Amino acid sequence: MSNWYMLTLVGKDQAGIVAQLTTALFEAGCNLGESSMIRLGDSFTVMMMVDSPEGEARLRTVLQPVVDKLQLALHVDAIEAGLHQRPVPDVCILVHGADRTGIVSRVTSSAAAAGLNILDLESDVAGTEAAPIYILQIEGVAAQGVDAIEAALAPLQAEGVKVEVRPIDTFIG
Repeated sequence: MSNWYMLTLVGKDQAGIVAQLTTALFEAGCNLGESSMIRLGDSFTVMMMVDSPEGEARLRTVLQPVVDKLQLALHVDAIEAGLHQRPVPDVCILVHGADRTGIVSRVTSSAAAAGLNILDLESDVAGTEAAPIYILQIEGVAAQGVDAIEAALAPLQAEGVKVEVRPIDTFIG
């Protein structure tokens, strides 16, 4: 029987986090589904789908020594796996502008109102402390088309935010 869980782990970035987590899971007979792992600031975050044949309690028991050793925060949620059902993005949105409060909210709210389903979002702060630049890249599915997304984000251009909306050509099969 499958017992799928979404694991979220966060802690100070250090060498060996992925190796120690995945080794503990492998040794416990767990199977990994999709995962996303990234360094943000000086922290490292892990999100992974894990099938634990012995359930959540065993999963937590197996991971606790690694969590304690690496001083990670662990969160576990039971989920339906939903493997092999990944939507394919058809639009990419690139945003660059002076870093200011609300830029992510404005972009994502406007795009959502135009039918965007966000599949992946990455952001970064570049430039200098005195002149920070916010960089945002979003991939998603434009249910109402790319033109609707462009029109919804056009007002941001007048505010000095550079917005580029481009279709993603996908060749599957």
